[in-house]
Amino acid sequence: MATITADLTDGFQVQITSGAHTWTADEPADLGGTDTGPTPYDLMLGALAACTCITLSMYARRKSIALTSISAQFTYDKVHADDCSFCDADDQGFVDTVSSEIFIEGTFTDEERARLEDVAVRCPVHKTLERGIRFAEAVFVG
Repeated sequence: MATITADLTDGFQVQITSGAHTWTADEPADLGGTDTGPTPYDLMLGALAACTCITLSMYARRKSIALTSISAQFTYDKVHADDCSFCDADDQGFVDTVSSEIFIEGTFTDEERARLEDVAVRCPVHKTLERGIRFAEAVFVG
């Protein structure tokens, strides 16, 4: 189980802690923040990109596939369902979308290449976001 603690420190600046690790999230100046860290959506995309790279690396190591590099670029947007080329017919209004470009370099057989393409879109964070999340929330207002 993962646990994160977030504390608002100044304006929209938030200090985030997980075990021994601490980092900052914020909003850009044009939205009233001080731009001292990535936005919450940036952090979400960063988690997805990191998970993708780590999952591919773990898979390649386990299968003795020689990788020379992995990089991933993810973009978040809200687009109208009518303008979304990969949305479902049931989607209406604005839809949250994530687009990716994943680059895997090395010398691969056709079978390895096909399997890496499959693994690239199956990291645990990707699966979680794709399936949706149920929240068990408790809010305490003093």
